[in-house]
Amino acid sequence: MKQIVLISTGGTIEKTYDELQGVLENRISNLDVLLNTLQLEGVELSRVPLMNKDSLEMTPEDHTLIAEVAKGHSSGKDGVVVVHGTDRLSHTGERMVELIGTPRIPIVLTGAMRPYQLRNTDAVQNLTEALLAVQLLPPGIYVVMHNRVLSFPGARKDPIRGTFVSGEEWARGGRSGRLPGIVPGA
Repeated sequence: MKQIVLISTGGTIEKTYDELQGVLENRISNLDVLLNTLQLEGVELSRVPLMNKDSLEMTPEDHTLIAEVAKGHSSGKDGVVVVHGTDRLSHTGERMVELIGTPRIPIVLTGAMRPYQLRNTDAVQNLTEALLAVQLLPPGIYVVMHNRVLSFPGARKDPIRGTFVSGEEWARGGRSGRLPGIVPGA
């Protein structure tokens, strides 16, 4: 049985729609609802609800806290998954590299570009991929989203493409979205 820790920090993946205000908010996490839809045979999941913030509201202290909690919960476990907002996910990944270096187990960060409550969400895919990847990857710090595994340091959100890219891709294409082989609007 794989022992996996799931640390939740908020972000789009956990946002709920407030019908009265007409806005998406981080108030009540729907992560448990999402988890209950998954078949996690052979996995013992320990949930750590650390915070429920939009990552744009995270401070450097929040990134440090997430890194410290991930490191602290890794003892005696097979992997750690951190559910995180995508806008500042790279900040936390880089902070983890600074504080932890190469961990003795895989630590995987994931999130969603579209909330779980929306019909075209990527939340289920990304969380499922992260929970599988953390069982298969060697020790390190990663972001797993959209059928990709990228390692830190270097992984970045490309806001034009709406996904994460490696440090090498970022250096070649930057924020323009014009990565080799990618034709905007095609």
